Amino acid sequence: MNTADQYVKAIYLLQQMENGPASTGALADRLGVSPASANEMIGKLESRGLAEHEKYKGVTLTDEGIVRARDALQTYCIIERFLSNVLSVAEFRAEARELEPVIDDLVAERLDTIIDRSPECPDCFDPETDACCHLDVPAESVETEEQHAD
Repeated sequence: MNTADQYVKAIYLLQQMENGPASTGALADRLGVSPASANEMIGKLESRGLAEHEKYKGVTLTDEGIVRARDALQTYCIIERFLSNVLSVAEFRAEARELEPVIDDLVAERLDTIIDRSPECPDCFDPETDACCHLDVPAESVETEEQHAD
């Protein structure tokens, strides 16, 4: 997964949460980058036909962008579930975010055979809690880890 995939995934989740275009500020916050960096990548995504940006309204994904975002989200869910459910990594979310850009499709496919992914994936991902609903951890653990990450 590359940086563009991380951006389309973040835009996709923000669009779901905001029920409309994702603001540049919210995108920058979600990815931990400056608004200028987010704007630069939005321009690149537009030139690749993955997103459309309307000044002062936000960014939306094209149909192709949505497909890429859902693939990226599915890969992230696979990584997250493998770390949590198979390896019992306590800080699975932080580790998943670190691994996300370097896990390619082949590795994700192989991890997928281990985790017994639900066919509903990536629709199992809740953008509000930033977690897959199939994680074998109590909700408090997800919230506690998020508090440690802040």
